[in-house]
Amino acid sequence: MPLFEFKNLSKRFGRIEAVSGVDVSIGECEVVGILGDNGAGKSTMVGMIAGVYQPDNGEILVDGRRMTKWDVAIARGAGIETVFQDRALADQQSITTNIFMGREIRKALGFIDVRRQRQESATLIREMGLTSRLIDPDTAILTLSGGERQGVSIARALYYRAKLVILDEPTTALSLTESEKVFQFIRKLKDERCSCIFISHNIYHSYDICDRFVVLDRGKIAYQCSKEETTAESLIKDMQKIAKGVNRMSS
Repeated sequence: MPLFEFKNLSKRFGRIEAVSGVDVSIGECEVVGILGDNGAGKSTMVGMIAGVYQPDNGEILVDGRRMTKWDVAIARGAGIETVFQDRALADQQSITTNIFMGREIRKALGFIDVRRQRQESATLIREMGLTSRLIDPDTAILTLSGGERQGVSIARALYYRAKLVILDEPTTALSLTESEKVFQFIRKLKDERCSCIFISHNIYHSYDICDRFVVLDRGKIAYQCSKEETTAESLIKDMQKIAKGVNRMSS
């Protein structure tokens, strides 16, 4: 049974149908790549999965159980965490503050347990492989590289026992070395029995890290395939055909 199933999801914004009849399932320890051109519906679909948008139609199932309500808080409670493209981190604040912001560990009288938060942050930093001597729980986010910032965001998701982490363009503007660091973080998620949705315009990055691919075109799924069924070059050619209106199955 899939961890998460999203059946017949549809979403309109006024007269624009951004997503229409999309079916996506996410299995355990699976990295699913969501691909498509700008305007294909990727952000809207992921927004519905994360609870940001309410679907106009469709069903959401968690461990086979149909959800009657769905929003960001419920999605988080179900184990879905999102790492946004801008990483949604407070640059001036420390790693510890960013990990626990809004979900602070508190003592019996309601005071923030600063010491425990710092200890937990130190453990997360080591587990994520951020071993530089310049990085500790008190390090300000603004001093970190792009890949290291992604690591902090992913560490935060791990701490809150995420079952599914949504990564929105995580390698945008990163060097090859930094991108490989992000891939290492994603492999760490899989080691922790966590699944991922990986959104990227870089087909080669997607092919390197994903187990399965879902290609969207104008709000609908053009096709889905596993990594074993295709190559990076084939994915590029298929997406070019889709952009030209050529059906993959008949080409």
